[in-house]
Amino acid sequence: MVQESHLTIRDLIYPVFVMEGSQTKEEIASMPGCYRYSLDLLLDEIAAAAELGIPAIALFPLIPYDQKDNAGTESYNPQGLVPRAIRAIKQAVPNIVVITDVALDPYSTEGHDGIVKDGQILNDETVAVLVKQALSQAEAGADLVAPSDMMDGRVGAIRAALDAEGWINVGILAYSAKYASAYYGPFRDALDSAPKFGDKKTYQMDFANGREALKEVALDITEGADMVMVKPALAYMDVIHRIRQHTNLPVVAYNVSGEYAMVKAAAQQGWIDEQKIVLETLTGLKRAGADLILTYFAKDVAHWLKG
Repeated sequence: MVQESHLTIRDLIYPVFVMEGSQTKEEIASMPGCYRYSLDLLLDEIAAAAELGIPAIALFPLIPYDQKDNAGTESYNPQGLVPRAIRAIKQAVPNIVVITDVALDPYSTEGHDGIVKDGQILNDETVAVLVKQALSQAEAGADLVAPSDMMDGRVGAIRAALDAEGWINVGILAYSAKYASAYYGPFRDALDSAPKFGDKKTYQMDFANGREALKEVALDITEGADMVMVKPALAYMDVIHRIRQHTNLPVVAYNVSGEYAMVKAAAQQGWIDEQKIVLETLTGLKRAGADLILTYFAKDVAHWLKG
């Protein structure tokens, strides 16, 4: 009766990995229990998630190396892996919300979220490509596009382009407070998207900064974001709480791959109770102020909450 925070299945967004091929399912070594799926098998996985009541998936592609270049041109190929996947998902599981990643790192030979020239990330040139990527995803049927690149001005440019092309009902989930974090390692294994040089500190946030997150969120809201995200989640509950007090927009937390991997590793050693730890962690994110949570535990949590 007096419990203040409640975790429900409707709070969950399930991140999934798609790759080329057929009848293929590859476990990600650093993320036990998570897989890359060829599209035919991914449809079964998404249908199972929808059957459990999970309302949304976030789609991430493993792009063959021969389709990568510094400009990320494959990212806006209308016949590319992601647009084909969106169309197939919408046909097979029409009621699930499809959220697509807008960033160049899966498509880049350099492994960065932007176009690289002389060791520098080109902001404005990258934004122009991100706009094309978002438009191709909207055309394929994405419900929400989610720019995760952290380039300046990209939310406004994407919103203007979507509106100009008539995609007024496609929303933007902005990775507003995305930190340059060591928690992303397993995800980069999953997509073979680790930076080929340096790091991402020139465009992602300093993990020591909290007030800066409010500035980033305010900019994205002004530019037209419909939801704002904090990534990672577990070490940034204070940031989630600050942003919750700062805006009435939905606040999303990403329970990222490194957080998932640490729980899995400790549980496999018998050092923790996986179910109890996961439910406590995700409820803590709700307590901090998150409305929605991306988590690789989504299907497990749905089973647990159903009892």
